[in-house]
Amino acid sequence: MQYEAPETTKAAVSLLAKAKGSAYVLAGGSDLLVRMKGGYVEPDLVVDIKRIKSMREVKKTATGFSIGAAVPCAALTENKALTKAWPGIVEAAGLIGSKQIQGRCTISGNLCNAGPAADSVPAMVAAGAKAVIQGPKGKRTMPVEDIPVGPGKTSLKKGELVEAILLPARKPKSGDAYLRFIPRSEMDIAVVSAGVNLTIDGKGVVTAARVALGAVAPTVLLVAAAAKAIIGTKLDDAALEKLGEAASAACRPIDDKRGTIEFRTKVAAVLAKRAAKIAYTRAGGK
Repeated sequence: MQYEAPETTKAAVSLLAKAKGSAYVLAGGSDLLVRMKGGYVEPDLVVDIKRIKSMREVKKTATGFSIGAAVPCAALTENKALTKAWPGIVEAAGLIGSKQIQGRCTISGNLCNAGPAADSVPAMVAAGAKAVIQGPKGKRTMPVEDIPVGPGKTSLKKGELVEAILLPARKPKSGDAYLRFIPRSEMDIAVVSAGVNLTIDGKGVVTAARVALGAVAPTVLLVAAAAKAIIGTKLDDAALEKLGEAASAACRPIDDKRGTIEFRTKVAAVLAKRAAKIAYTRAGGK
C-alpha cells in the first residue's frame, strides 16, 4: 500500500488520477481506517488531504460558508458564526462518533463514505448544501444529495475528490434542525434520522422548506412531498400530520438488527415533525 500526503489539491488529484488499482481519500480516517482494519477494503493508494491548507479552513463569504473537506467536526461545533447560521448542520456534525473521533472526522468524509445512516448528510441535504469537486478535468459543483448513489458508492469519477462543502447564506426568518433515533444515548448509528430547513414570512407562514430523511433508503432522501405539505401553512397540526404521512410514504427501509421496516417508517414521520417544529421555532415562528 502506498500512502501520500500532498500539500496541494492539484497534487492530490494527480495522485488519484494516476493511481493503479484502488485509491482512497483519507479526510479524517474515522471510516476508512475502520474498514481497512476490518478487511473490507485493501487500498493500493491512500491520499491524506489533511496537509492541504485550503481544505482545513472554514470561510464565511458573501454567499454563505465554505467548509474545507479536511475540517474536523470539532472545529465546526466551535465555530460560532456557523452555529448561529446553520445549527442543524452543526448538531448533525457533533453527533458523529466520540470526542476523540470529532477531532478527526469530517462532514465531507461522512458524505463520501456514502452510508445511508450518515448523520451530517440529511442535514446538509435539507440545507441545500453543494459540494465543490476537483478532478483531472477541473472543478465542478453539485448538490450533496447527488454524490451518494448507493451504500458505499458515490458518483465521483476517477481522480475526483470533494474539496469543500458550500452552505448558502442564511435567509431572514429561517431555521434548520436535525434529529435522529438511536438505541443508546450517544455514539451509535442512526436507525432513522431527519433534517428540516424552512423559511417563514412575517406572519409565520412557511414560504420554503426542504425535508431530508436518513437510514430509510439506500441513500438519503430529499422528500419534496413532505416540504410541500408544510409550505403555505403556519405549521399547524394538520400540516404536521401531512408532513409525517409524506415522510413515511417516501421510506424504502430494510429490516436489520437495528430496526424493522415498520418501525423505521413510523419513526421517520415522528422525527420529521419534531425537526420541523424546532426549525420553525428557530426561524422565529410561534
